[in-house]
Order: sequence, then C-alpha cells, then structure tokens
Amino acid sequence: MLAFGAAAASPASTATASPVAASLASQPPCLPHACIPCTTSSAFHPRTVSLFNQLVFSFMIMYSILRLQPTCSFFYVLRNFWALFRGFVFQIVWCLAGEDIVNLKAFRVRAMAETLSTPKLDSKSKVSGKRRALISLSDKTDLALLGNGLQELGFTIVSTGGTASSLESSGVTVTKVEELTSFPEMLDGRVKTLHPNIHGGILARRDQEHHMEALDSHGIGTFDVVVVNLYPFYDKVSSSSGISFEDGIENIDIGGPAMIRAAAKNHKDVLVVVDSKDYPALLDYLKGASDDQQFRRRLAWKAFQHVASYDSAVSEWLWKQTGGDKFPPGLTVPLSLKSSLRYGENPHQKAAFYVDKSLAEVNAGGIATAVQHHGKEMSYNNYLDADAAWNCVCEFSKPTCVIVKHTNPCGVASRDDIVEAYRLAVNADPVSAFGGIVAFNVEVDEALAKDIREFRSPTDGETRMFYEIVVAPKYSKKGLEVLRGKSKTLRILEASKNNRGKLSLRQVGGGWLAQEADDLTPEDIQFNAVSEKAPEENELHDAQFAWLCVKHVKSNAIVIAKNNCMLGMGSGQPNRLESLKIAMRKAGEEVKGAALASDAFFPFAWNDAVEEACKSGVGVIAEPGGSIRDADAIDCCNKYGVSLLFTNVRHFRH
Repeated sequence: MLAFGAAAASPASTATASPVAASLASQPPCLPHACIPCTTSSAFHPRTVSLFNQLVFSFMIMYSILRLQPTCSFFYVLRNFWALFRGFVFQIVWCLAGEDIVNLKAFRVRAMAETLSTPKLDSKSKVSGKRRALISLSDKTDLALLGNGLQELGFTIVSTGGTASSLESSGVTVTKVEELTSFPEMLDGRVKTLHPNIHGGILARRDQEHHMEALDSHGIGTFDVVVVNLYPFYDKVSSSSGISFEDGIENIDIGGPAMIRAAAKNHKDVLVVVDSKDYPALLDYLKGASDDQQFRRRLAWKAFQHVASYDSAVSEWLWKQTGGDKFPPGLTVPLSLKSSLRYGENPHQKAAFYVDKSLAEVNAGGIATAVQHHGKEMSYNNYLDADAAWNCVCEFSKPTCVIVKHTNPCGVASRDDIVEAYRLAVNADPVSAFGGIVAFNVEVDEALAKDIREFRSPTDGETRMFYEIVVAPKYSKKGLEVLRGKSKTLRILEASKNNRGKLSLRQVGGGWLAQEADDLTPEDIQFNAVSEKAPEENELHDAQFAWLCVKHVKSNAIVIAKNNCMLGMGSGQPNRLESLKIAMRKAGEEVKGAALASDAFFPFAWNDAVEEACKSGVGVIAEPGGSIRDADAIDCCNKYGVSLLFTNVRHFRH
C-alpha cells in the first residue's frame, strides 16, 4: 500500500525512502528508455544526436511491444507509447540544454521518491519517552474523563472521526488517524485504521530488537494504550423497529475488532480497554509505577471475550438470514456474569449466575431478567425453583397461583379472585408449600399482599406461611410495601413472561442437548375420547387443567385436579404406579369425580395404575396413548365407567 503525504527534501529524509524510490532519485528517468547514452562521455555530442534516429528507435520499441503482447489493450499500448514519448522528448531537451536540466530533473525525481516512500512521522516511540493512546469509540460514555485523564498523564491522543471531534470539544488535543496514515478515510468509513502505521504500532513487540528497527526504518511510532468499542450491531439488529439486511451488514465492525485483537495479543506492551467501566482503573494503573501483568491479562481477556460475543451475535443473526433450521451446524452462546452466588446446590459447591446474551433472548422474558425488589440475594436453588414456578404459572390464562418446591408444583389453582386461588394452592399441600416459591400471573395488590403476609398454615391454623420467593408480573405500590414488611429475607421478583419458541439447552458430560421448548397448551391439541363414556364439559375442562399441570411435574408424573385446582400430584418415581399412589393419597376423598392426567402412557392397566385410578373414583383420565396395551386401558375404563382421553402428546420432564 502506498502512503501519500508531504515530506521535506533533506539528506536525512532520503534514508527512509524505499529502494525503488532511491533508485529513481539516483539517475535521470530517461536512461531506461534512451538509445544513445545521455552522458558527456558519449561518442556523439548530445547536440548532434539525430532526431530521426530517436524517432525510429521509439517506434521500434513500440512495434516490439505489440509483437510480444498482441493481446494487450489499447489503453496499455497508449500508456507505453506515452512513456516512450516522454523519454524521447526529455532526450531532446537534455541534448539542447545540457546537464543542468538533468540535475534539476533529478532533484525533482528525488523529491517525488521521498513523497512516495513511507513518510517520516512525528510520532516518537517509547524509547524517547513519548507515550501514545489510540481511541476509537462508538459508545462515547465517559470519553471526556478518559481523554483528559490520558492527556494529563502526558499521552499523545490519536483518534478517528466522531471520537476525535468529541475529544476536541472536551478540550483534548487530538492527532487524527489520517495524519499518521497519510491516507483518507474511504469506502464510507470501511477503511480508516487498517494500515501498517496503526497496526504496526500496536503489534510490535518492544522486547524484539528487529521489531523496533522495522518500526524505526518506516517511521512508525508505538501505541501504549488502545481504547476501542464496536459498532452497535447487537442493539441495531435486536431493535423493535427492525433492520434491513443491508443495514445489518453495514453495522458489522471490521477495523474495531482488528485493533482490539491486535492490542489484546500484544497486551504485554499495549493496554487494551473495551469497557468504559474500566477507564478509572486504567488511569490509576497508568499513574502507578508497577507493571502488573495480571491487570494487563485481565484487560486482554475482556477484549477477546468482547469480540467473541460480538462475533457470536453476527453469526446468530446471519444464520437466521439464511433461513436455516433451528439447529445450526455450530452454536455459540454468549453468557454474561450477573452475579456470583453464595454456593451451588450444596454449600460445598461454588456457583455463579450468567445471563444469556443471545439475540433470541432479547426482550424474551424469563427469570434471568427479573427485577428483585426486596430480600436476600438469590441462590442457585432459588433460581431453579423460581424459574419452574414462573414457567408454570405463565401457562394459564385465568388468574392463577402456583406454589413450587424443589422445581415441582405442589399447589396450583385458578380463580377470578386471586386471593382465593392463592389459598386453594396452599391447601393442596400446605406442608410442601411452607418454604416454597409462590408465583402469580397477575398483579400483586394490597389485598393479596396482606393475605400472603398473614395467611396461617392449614395444618395448625396458627403458623404464618413462610416463603423463599414471591414472583409476579407486577406489584402495586401498596402491595410491594406490604410484602416488604413480611420478612427482611423474602425475595420479591418482578418478571416478564417467557416468549414461546425458545431453544432449550441442557448440559451433559462433554456436550449439550438442544431442543425446542415444550410450549404446547390444551388449545394446541385434541383430547380424543376413546372410551364408551364421553366426558362431561366440566370433566373435559378438568382434564385439560390437569394436563397443563402435569407437563411441569417431574416424570413419572401424575396430577389429580378438579374445578381448576390441583388436588394432588406424584412426581419423580421410577414407576407410574407409585406416582399414582402418592397423588391419590394427597387428593384424599376429593379424588372422586376428579380428572387424572399422566405425562406418558400407562404400560399396564389391569391390576396396575389404570385400574387403581378407576377404583378410586376418578371421573376422567387423560394420557398420551401409544402403548401396545392401550386396548387394556380402554377396556378397564369401560368396565368402571370412566372416560378415557388420548392426547397423542407426551410430556416427559427429566
């Protein structure tokens, strides 16, 4: 790449000229084209050279070019002819005027050669004690603080475009990148810092003598600090207003990542900063006398992580533009640390919580983005339980309360009166509900908050119910005030509903499982009656409610429900019969006429789960069907006069 810029003609400056430029400066440019030597020692006096001979020679060379390159373009021929003609004319002028003109021409060529060579920059390297910082920012938060701080420390600030203008308006003296590269910004800003004078100054190792000699020979100064952040690609492509494909492509940063990666690679000599939160730490470090390599490494790690997250967003967006399926050949999930947790599932396990920064999660709701209004910091198990409760309660369209213990819903109820729904959910299993997580899909107002605070356990009528977390979509001002008075430790979360269609990821040893979320609701499927007795309308509604509950219970899962209220559930048992017995025991006498839902088919009917359910007085059973013994289940239900519904949809939950 050629760099254009003015340079003074001096003996010192010629030392930096390239070999080609030096060759041009050392002899008249006519020599490669002349037939008769242009020297005073020639046998022919220059003033007696035959004009005819010169013309004949010029056209002979032209003819040779045409013979050797018959496929050359007219422009190429014309260009070569013009070069020959210039040499011929200069020969005549030299012959007439003597060597003085040649000397003048040589002087001009020497000046031109120095101009074409890499300019000797006024950019002192670290050797002379002058430090330089390169700043190029899209997000200019605290830019004045950074610029003034570096200037006070004696740094020369080099910057680009809008960043340079912002710095100058803050009273910071700035050297613009174009002054170093002697090359203007071009291609609508696509090319401005991609230049050896920039990247050479970043990448050169100060402990390698040949690196520093190379910089010195080309007049390139070093950079000690590089502060760069990137085009707001993430914000642009995730904005609610949308963005065209062309605009998305133009918001992919090229020069920024190149500078960040270069500085991070050479972090031993160059401090790289990509986050405005690190400006104070950077300035404090520069004021100190020690050279903390760990500090440099942390900044370098952050820089590479920043670029990696940026590239993952570009990759995710581009894959979506290809129209590919939900599972790309490669997948990168950018995670951002939200908090360090006291411990994991158990006190001896360290833990942390990360937020998924994938484009698919922007404004997509969920516990990860919930706002905590009150209480102790969230624990590992708190997040798991709150997520389970919130995902379950958001499935219901009517005002609903869900209580969860160890990720399983132990109480679910829907009522127009949310206070009544809350009490029914507690009554389903008050022992399990104590110390659980309570979730609502409607606003928590003052009346509901008072009931949560004061409601006594149905087991003794005296003990106030204790909860780890309350989560809801919103709170009234009074409701929040009342809840805060219940306990200093009660965690109060405000969350938004999870979007449907998300990708679900789960880790196994050495890999990850990916699947679509189980988003099906009763409205999405058919409840097909396969028994002689068809369900009544209220029985069908109860079956749908139970089916919606059972999808959130760990397999093997059984739920018994009636009148929009879960009466009992059995979860996590190795066989379905045991889960059924647990659910019936919790439901008690209320099992009669209730609906039973199973997350998977019944492998056996007679003397097993189906017959046990029918004998207990269940009115309707909903299951996926698909067993080789489905006929036995149908016959069993027909014998006991129970309605049997096949959904053709399984709800395993491991």
